[in-house]
Amino acid sequence: VTGNKNDSADARAIWMATQMPSREVAVKTEAQQAILALHRMRQQLVKFRTMQINSLRGLLTEYGEVMGTGRPALDRAIAGVLERLSGRLPTILIDTLREQWNGLNTLDQQIAQIEHRLQVWMKEDEAARAIAAIPGVGLLTATAAVATMGHAKSFRSGREFSAWLGLVPGQTGSGGKIELLGISKRGDTYLRTLLIHGARSVIFHAKESGAWIEQLQKRRPLNVVVVALANKMARTIWAILAHQKPYEKGYVSVRPIQKVSVLR
Repeated sequence: VTGNKNDSADARAIWMATQMPSREVAVKTEAQQAILALHRMRQQLVKFRTMQINSLRGLLTEYGEVMGTGRPALDRAIAGVLERLSGRLPTILIDTLREQWNGLNTLDQQIAQIEHRLQVWMKEDEAARAIAAIPGVGLLTATAAVATMGHAKSFRSGREFSAWLGLVPGQTGSGGKIELLGISKRGDTYLRTLLIHGARSVIFHAKESGAWIEQLQKRRPLNVVVVALANKMARTIWAILAHQKPYEKGYVSVRPIQKVSVLR
């Protein structure tokens, strides 16, 4: 609704939206919704753990105790920091800071428990096990992809699935002149992030990244290569689930030959 908002404008906007061409989204099963709920709860716990770590570092910095970023640096330094500050600061503050630090272990256990439950579900789900064989697709990406996609046949192609995730360039232009922009980021933020992290892991840690990636790295910046690989991973996920075939490392997609009839 543009302009002032009222009942008449809302009704007009709803009517216009119903006239626009659209495609229905596949309905997810209750099991898929349950897996997504686990992912959301895990994501919230990870976010809260990061907030807790940053809060502890920030509070201790106010008393001149500067620690490195990251959980390992905090665990290495905080015990000595609290011991040094115990003679200067009130006991109630030191005890509270120690409780907040120990609470991180509780969050670690909750996150590990959710990941264990996801692991159990993936062992029982054939689709999740199939796409987990793709390099860069781990436990989180495999379970999230199967649960988020709903049904692979709801997308006409792997390209449409990757576009739905926002892994394709946006575009602008008129008069036949089209300009490509950065990735659109219009799809599922969580799954897109997992795919990009998985692609970055393949590029940095894989022993053999492949000739396609090596050639692309010579011509494009690193982040462009990462997104391109994430796009390829998304299209591979769709192909495996849509055609129900196992992952093959050296598989090359070949367009089928169409027969052309000649009229005489």
